[in-house]
Amino acid sequence: MPDEHRRDQKVSVGFAILTTSDSRTKENDQTGRIAHELITSEHHQVVEYDVVRNRAEDILERVETYLQNKDVRVIITSGGTGVGSRDLTVRTLMPKFEKHLVGFGELFRRISYDEIGVPGIYSQASAGLIGTTVIYCLPGSKNAMRTALSKIILPGIGHLIWEIDR
Repeated sequence: MPDEHRRDQKVSVGFAILTTSDSRTKENDQTGRIAHELITSEHHQVVEYDVVRNRAEDILERVETYLQNKDVRVIITSGGTGVGSRDLTVRTLMPKFEKHLVGFGELFRRISYDEIGVPGIYSQASAGLIGTTVIYCLPGSKNAMRTALSKIILPGIGHLIWEIDR
């Protein structure tokens, strides 16, 4: 297989995890804990982890801080991908994406549909690039976090970072 199509790139990258919630804290954020465990189990580092309120300015401020940290290559957000009035993460971050990774959301919704049925297609889960940092906007459920990280993000992150850096 030619080098430009290798899919087995092994890397260790720094992640930031941002939970957006009006009710969760670092102490009770099980989804953030799951993300941390899955990321570190694959020999990556969690460089930053925060919980912020469902306020666009708080979300954007924290993500901008992560973008300034050269050790952060991947940002995982948890929460704010639904259709409710308090679901602000995607609305806040998607306009900042320089490149949209539309296949991520499509595949995530397909897998979600297989796992939970029709409600899975209503997620606005998305991914994009700001500079050379990958941002994944994920639902706040524990199962969604496990699905996205174990079935899509972690198996493919080496290849994606390789593509971004070449």
